[in-house]
Amino acid sequence: MKSISPLVSVSTAKFPISNFTTTISCTISSLNFAAPPKKTSSKLAKTLSATPILDPITAPTATAASTSPKKVLVPIGFGTEEMEAVILGDVLRRAGAEVTVASVEQQLEVEASGGTRLVADAFISACSAETFDLVALPGGMPGSARLRDCEILQKITSRQVEEKRLYGAISAAPAVTLLPWGLLKRKQTTCHPAFIDKIPSFRAVKTSTQVSGELTTSRGPGTSFEFAICLVEQLFGEPVAREIGELLLMNPADDDPKRQEFNEVGWSLDHTPQVLIPIANGSEEIEVVTLIDVLRRAKVNVVVASVEKSARVLASSGTKIVADKLISAISDSIYDLIILPGGTAGAERLHKSKVLKKLLKEQESAGRIFGAICSSPAVLQKQGLIKDKKTTAHPAVIDKLKDGVNDAQVVIDGKLITSQGLSTATQFALVIVTKLFGHARARSVAEGLVYQYPRS
Repeated sequence: MKSISPLVSVSTAKFPISNFTTTISCTISSLNFAAPPKKTSSKLAKTLSATPILDPITAPTATAASTSPKKVLVPIGFGTEEMEAVILGDVLRRAGAEVTVASVEQQLEVEASGGTRLVADAFISACSAETFDLVALPGGMPGSARLRDCEILQKITSRQVEEKRLYGAISAAPAVTLLPWGLLKRKQTTCHPAFIDKIPSFRAVKTSTQVSGELTTSRGPGTSFEFAICLVEQLFGEPVAREIGELLLMNPADDDPKRQEFNEVGWSLDHTPQVLIPIANGSEEIEVVTLIDVLRRAKVNVVVASVEKSARVLASSGTKIVADKLISAISDSIYDLIILPGGTAGAERLHKSKVLKKLLKEQESAGRIFGAICSSPAVLQKQGLIKDKKTTAHPAVIDKLKDGVNDAQVVIDGKLITSQGLSTATQFALVIVTKLFGHARARSVAEGLVYQYPRS
């Protein structure tokens, strides 16, 4: 038994993971992120022009960054599950991989299953002659079917299998995409519970992440971190996987409570909650996308607003996200909840937005709900919105807070909610759902994510 970290255990043979011919089960739980600069092949250099905004809080050390680059393909289509696509790309980039997010559509901008608009780095046609160390398919519906119907992607993935290089799929993709392509033969496979009956029963397993030879499969958005770290270990080795897991905050102490609440008040509303998520260049994409996805699954009306001059922002690890609106267009709007995502550079740009500062001040004065995650609780403190409230934040930031709580992933104080960041974003979003709608709604959303949320 080989252990990546207290939260990641992988049963392996004693030979290199890239040569596996046995079946491995990976089990993990939560994490946090940052990414190295993206390197590009000469063939794709003109297409891949975005430069990630490195976050000094979560950037990998030389251990990960100095490892020779591995090329990874993450294809996306209309209806791809955004948490899975973004977490895969972010975590693998943090480990030093050269990740190409490729659109199987006739346009680079793709609307994901939860309504998040992502912009791919390249068209899949530009990748057809490339050799990849890993091809990793996110799930989602109809995204998995869009991937299945892409002949170029099928040829790339089939070649990957023939040449015995790594490939993987998560959620619906193992059953909807790989199975029709005939790429699950003699492989033990897991996938989202809603699709597991499509996998031959003698090959289907219910582990959260399953490695069988060169194939790695996983169950859903809630297992995306585990899936990504398992792939990092296969590409770069256990030390890098452990380091990235720690950067993602995947190793909280076993006795740490996930949530602490002070000055408890009710958040329930008599209407559909209206939530604002402001974003900027340098915002943490895992946190942005997780908040959007989870809250929309809970039937919250989420508005994503850019504080930049453009609706398109470049997140901290190189993901390009298109906001619903510019912040200037909603300056007179009222929201039940305003949540700031983290990312050091992004948080600073949020702090400088005069419109957002006005909205936050009005939110606090009116007694409405607001919050922040990762490095952004420091923004609330700078703007005098925390006062004597209990808060938490990323470990690198929490000492800057007046009443910081170190031993909880999520802290609620009245109508203020804060969280540590990255891997705690799912827990953060589900606690918001619990406060707005009750525990049953949050449990239902968590079940769809394949995420273990407390029963009470």
